[in-house]
Amino acid sequence: MLRLVEKADMLIEGFRPDVMERLGLGPDAVLARNPALIYGRITGFGQDGPLSGRAGHDITYLAYSGVLHAIGRQGGRPVPPLNLVADYGGGAMMLVAGALAALFERSRSGKGQVIDAAMTEGASMLATPVHALMAAGLWSDTRGANLLDSGAPFYDTYETADARHVAVGCLEPRFFAEFARLLPLDQIFVRGQYDRNLWPQMRVTIADRVGQKTRDDWDRLFAATDACVAPVLSLREARDHPHNRARNAFLKSGALERPAPAPRFSRSRSTLAAMPADHDCQAATVLARFGLSESETEALFKSGALLKSEALLKSEALVKSGVKG
Repeated sequence: MLRLVEKADMLIEGFRPDVMERLGLGPDAVLARNPALIYGRITGFGQDGPLSGRAGHDITYLAYSGVLHAIGRQGGRPVPPLNLVADYGGGAMMLVAGALAALFERSRSGKGQVIDAAMTEGASMLATPVHALMAAGLWSDTRGANLLDSGAPFYDTYETADARHVAVGCLEPRFFAEFARLLPLDQIFVRGQYDRNLWPQMRVTIADRVGQKTRDDWDRLFAATDACVAPVLSLREARDHPHNRARNAFLKSGALERPAPAPRFSRSRSTLAAMPADHDCQAATVLARFGLSESETEALFKSGALLKSEALLKSEALVKSGVKG
C-alpha cells in the first residue's frame, strides 16, 4: 500500500477512526511517502468526538443533524428520506467537493492534506438555509408547519383522480396566481396567499379540485405555464419523459439504464465508464500500473496479502488442466 500511494493522487478510506492507523496506513505514514497525496476520510461522525466510533446509517446521521426531525407531516412521525441526504449528499458529495478543493490548493502549494468528511456534518450543512430562516424568525422547529416542508398548501403534493399525484410548488405570487386561474381557485386565496389563517381551507379546496382530474390531465393543462405544477413520475417514468429523452438524461450501460453524468461541461465530454474486462480487474494488471512486477504480485498472493478472485482461480484451473493455453 505504501508503494501504491507513492504514485497516487488520492487515497479514500471509509473505515472507523484509527483503523488505518492500526494498519500502519494513517495519514502520517502515508504522507511521509507522498507529501502531495490527498487523503480522503469519510465516516458518519468524523475522526474524533464522542460518537466517532459508533456505527450508523443515513437515518442515524440525519437524526443527529436535526434534519430528520424536520422531514414529515405536521403531527406525524419523521419520515426517512432516500439515503441521498446524509450518505450521498452530506457524505460522498462533500468529500468530492473537499477533494477538488484540496487538489486545487495543491496546485498552488504542492502539498497534500487530509479531508475529514463526516456525514452528520455534511447533512447539517445542507440544512444551512433552514437554520438561516430559523434565525430570521421565518421557520418553526415544528415539523410540517413551514413553507417548504408541506406546511404551505401551495408547496405540496396532491392525489389525482387516478390515484396518482401532482407536485404543486407555486411559491411566488405571480406563479400562484397562474395556478389559481387554471385550477381554478377563488381570488380570496390569491389575495391572501401567505395568510396562514386561509391555509387550511385553501388546502381542502386545492385537494378537491386536483382530485377531479387525472395526473396526465393536469400535466397537459399546466404544461405550458409557469404555475409550477408537475406530474409525480415514478423512477421508470422519469426515464421516458420527453424532456429527459431530449437531453439524453438517462443512458444505457449494458443491461442497466442509469442517469447520465452530471453536471455537463462546455468543453470536456463526460462519458459512462465501460465495464472493464476480467483481465483489467486482475490484481496483477492493476498493480503493474503502479510499478509492481508479476513476481512481486505473485509473492503477495502467496503471503495472503492479496486474495485471488473466483474468476482468476477458475482461469488458472483451466490453464493447468490444459483447456486454456
